Amino acid sequence: MTVPASTPTPADALDLTGEIARDLIRFDTSNYGEGRSNGETDAAEYVAEKLRALGLAPELFDSEPGRTSVVARVPGRNRSTGALVVHGHLDVVPADPANWSVDPFAGEIRDGMLWGRGAVDMKNMDAMILASLTDVLADGGQPERDLIVAFFADEEAGGVFGSHYLVDTRPDLFAGATEAISEVGGYSIGIGGERAYLLQTGEKALIWLKLVAHGPAGHGSRLVTDNAITRLAEAVAKVGRREWPIRLTNTTRQLLAEIARILGVEPQSMGPDELALATGTASGFIQASLRTTMNPTVLTAGYKHNVIPDRAEALIDVRALPGEEDAVLAELAELVGPDIEIVVMHRDVGLETEFAGPLIDRIVQTLHTHDPGAPVLPYLMPAGTDNKALSKLGIKGYGFAPLKLPADLDFPALFHGVDERVPLDALVFGRTVLTDLLSTY
Repeated sequence: MTVPASTPTPADALDLTGEIARDLIRFDTSNYGEGRSNGETDAAEYVAEKLRALGLAPELFDSEPGRTSVVARVPGRNRSTGALVVHGHLDVVPADPANWSVDPFAGEIRDGMLWGRGAVDMKNMDAMILASLTDVLADGGQPERDLIVAFFADEEAGGVFGSHYLVDTRPDLFAGATEAISEVGGYSIGIGGERAYLLQTGEKALIWLKLVAHGPAGHGSRLVTDNAITRLAEAVAKVGRREWPIRLTNTTRQLLAEIARILGVEPQSMGPDELALATGTASGFIQASLRTTMNPTVLTAGYKHNVIPDRAEALIDVRALPGEEDAVLAELAELVGPDIEIVVMHRDVGLETEFAGPLIDRIVQTLHTHDPGAPVLPYLMPAGTDNKALSKLGIKGYGFAPLKLPADLDFPALFHGVDERVPLDALVFGRTVLTDLLSTY
């Protein structure tokens, strides 16, 4: 797309949240996976300096050179209650500038929006956390309970060098924590002309696989019936075309029932996909939460036009419903057949938490304070967050990065998409709502 001509917003007109998010975008923390990354250290040091300016004592942790995470504890008024982990990640997926309308790492502001890689995933929430802490701690203020604020490395590659590293090596950092909030929840969607908010109470399991096909190497002119690339291509086509059945969980049943209520229809009168599509752009996430998804993402084979390679590989991104991981892997093995080697590169749990309890009640009340009457609905996120790692410590994680968005903004498409951007007024809304929550829960 082409950015319409406009006058960029002056830097001095930015809210603190927009200013911090812009600064963070300008650190190119691209994470290429499999240990390859530009690193998070510069961004982590920026965050740590912001925390020190608030009178906190952040600790920086390097799991590997350049792979830096930041953690700080904020004492609350009532230290007898369970601590709340408020976390974000500092890495981003790569961006090819040739495909963008703006420099993805310039933090450009146009048409009331902040553009750049990380604007929605998730340097916006990082900025909201820092700006909200500034408000909560102003004039000697304190949050209601202890907060453990964490900015992790490596989330975009499964958290091996970030959240999982700290949970495994420094669980004491999260001592006393019972709940956590992070990304991909709390944002507004449109249903039947009405604004509602999705609160993430679960996320699908993550399984990253490599499919490997073997065959004889040889000259490209030969007659070869067991070509490794052909064998792999057939397996990849089966995987990519597999239509997985709808399987509703407690969360998705609740969500679909609420969508039907808002639309004024009986849930049985519309199918799950039809109800999901009624959420407009949000259906990009919601449809994927109703079933397993399995997408080929990378193909690798060969090195010369006239050489038949003896090996071909494909990467597959599998997102299974919680509890169905083993069954999905068994079906995949049957689908591709015994001649295809399946290598599990990374696997992490699915999560599902009840849409009930004091934190849920307080989040709903807070959203209603700032957007009266808007329904708040539970949803199962089709992707994953660092809440997976924290769950190993018994910490219940939710997605709550509050944003009041324009009805026509395709928010799900911006995650890992081209021309990622977020409205500046949505960041201001998020800061206000998050400040209210952290001050009172």
